[in-house]
Amino acid sequence: MTEKQYGKLVQEASPKSPIWKNCLNAFWIGGLICVLGQLLMGFYGGLGLDKTDAGTAVSMTLVALSALLTGLSLYDDLAKVAGAGTLVPITGFANSVAAPAVEFKTEGFVLGVAAKMFTIAGPVIVYGLCASVLYGVVYWLYLLLK
Repeated sequence: MTEKQYGKLVQEASPKSPIWKNCLNAFWIGGLICVLGQLLMGFYGGLGLDKTDAGTAVSMTLVALSALLTGLSLYDDLAKVAGAGTLVPITGFANSVAAPAVEFKTEGFVLGVAAKMFTIAGPVIVYGLCASVLYGVVYWLYLLLK
């Protein structure tokens, strides 16, 4: 069997991807997460927080809610339907920290939860911090030379 024949055989045997349905689900569920964030922003603003503090409270609430749903094994069910709609916002980052912690809790708190918690999110944190330091140095040089 040639490589071309094998490729055709694999293509025929593979299930068709429902790409439009997946895109629609990601769009509306991701949009609902954003609507929830906007509602929380109004709620915290109504409590008297300024815009910056309300934004911080919204982020903290969404992270806590995502971690709670991950711990209750509900976030994965939502992510199966929504796909990237749940992975792109801040809730996806919180899930990427909480999921390994839940998965490896049977190995103990030190070697399980603590050691595995940042296996997925760790590189994001490291490169995010490095990028912010680099940006800060460039900005500092800009102000210095201005």
